[in-house]
Amino acid sequence: MRARILSGLVPFLGLVLLWMLLWGQFTWLALITGVLLAGLVSITFYLPAVRLSGRLNPWYGLVFLVRLLVDIVRASLQIAWIALKPHYRPSNAIFAVPLRTRSDLVMVFTAEAIALVPGSIVLDIDRDTATLYLHALNVQSAEDVPALRKAVLATERRLILAAGSADDLERLRTGATVAGELAAEAARAAAAGEPGSGRASEPGGGSASASGEDSGTDSGTDSEGART
Repeated sequence: MRARILSGLVPFLGLVLLWMLLWGQFTWLALITGVLLAGLVSITFYLPAVRLSGRLNPWYGLVFLVRLLVDIVRASLQIAWIALKPHYRPSNAIFAVPLRTRSDLVMVFTAEAIALVPGSIVLDIDRDTATLYLHALNVQSAEDVPALRKAVLATERRLILAAGSADDLERLRTGATVAGELAAEAARAAAAGEPGSGRASEPGGGSASASGEDSGTDSGTDSEGART
């Protein structure tokens, strides 16, 4: 019962915070109405339980917030220069980034952090394979995509170090991705003559993968490419 209450408390508080942010003010009226509406939504609609890792590193949490602010300011200046740049020709890309976490919370926080940075939009999240599909601005060629993937994985890495589970930390150390693990499970099942136990590829036949950002390399194969 205690675990269920704690897991439901996170989305409840998130709804209250979202309501107050929509009003743009932190007053007693906004707080009370937010609590009432969050309670109504929690009772009326099903909110999946949020599995918490049980660990929190304040230092890495601070590093994540500071780096997020730096990325927002830097990207804002880049977008401003693009808007003022003469003879600018739009060149954008849509690409996939396989993540290393199985945590819905880390996955959503990673997507939100990426979406907050100007010039990048999260188009879709494949929860089964933990894959983000992103749209990025000012991508000149397919050679720019690995650097963009590495930036996304760096954001995920900081979140895992701040509040990730032991399994996420192990994947971070080995560089494994959820999509890669599912592909390996499907291959083992096929070799044993059993039905596939997971989705071994991304929608559309792609099989992009990325290695751990903490090693400073990106060995993922860019089969998605950049559609400019």
